[in-house]
Amino acid sequence: MIRVLLFEDNKNLRESLAMYLSATDGIWFIDAYPNAKEAWPIVKKHKPDVVLMDIQMPQRSGIDAMVEIRKNAPDVKVLIQTVFEDDDKIFQAICSGASGYIIKNPNPEVYVKAIREVNTGGSHLSPSIARRVLEMFQHQFVKSELTFVELTQREQQVLRHMVKGMSYKMIADACNISFSTVATHVNHIYEKLHVNSAPEAVVKALEWHLV
Repeated sequence: MIRVLLFEDNKNLRESLAMYLSATDGIWFIDAYPNAKEAWPIVKKHKPDVVLMDIQMPQRSGIDAMVEIRKNAPDVKVLIQTVFEDDDKIFQAICSGASGYIIKNPNPEVYVKAIREVNTGGSHLSPSIARRVLEMFQHQFVKSELTFVELTQREQQVLRHMVKGMSYKMIADACNISFSTVATHVNHIYEKLHVNSAPEAVVKALEWHLV
């Protein structure tokens, strides 16, 4: 069972997501909160696997709350959700350790898919977000220095697909390999890049011109 906490200030979305996730097989929905003021004490108490975190809430931003959670509980996956495709906030969220970045969607299955992906160590970047991340690093944030990292040919292929925002299943299909093999390659990539999440791997891949 995937233990899930939700921080969302929109009452209708919070209640509808809570109801849907509570009835979803494989997910143990713990609780929902209208703000992130006490996010870390709540996370510490309930020990979730995945936190759905709204990026903008009253009293405290989702990014600030995520930074505190990641600092104290690095194994907890934080999935940032927003209605905005703001370049600065996307960059800030990913560099602060977000496990994924999702555009709010009326289809609750989008959230279920994202939760399951980040829980297995993958990333969920909405296609539009993946494109914007790539554009940001190509045109604004890419470092001029090149860094040498010895990746195998298959690891490079997997990493290229990760940059495109593809899920483990999509990568497995594209490379004609199993889901577990993708996970093994991704773990090796994390070790070589010294990162803990797919978004961080994407950041370094683009910073260091690895793809």
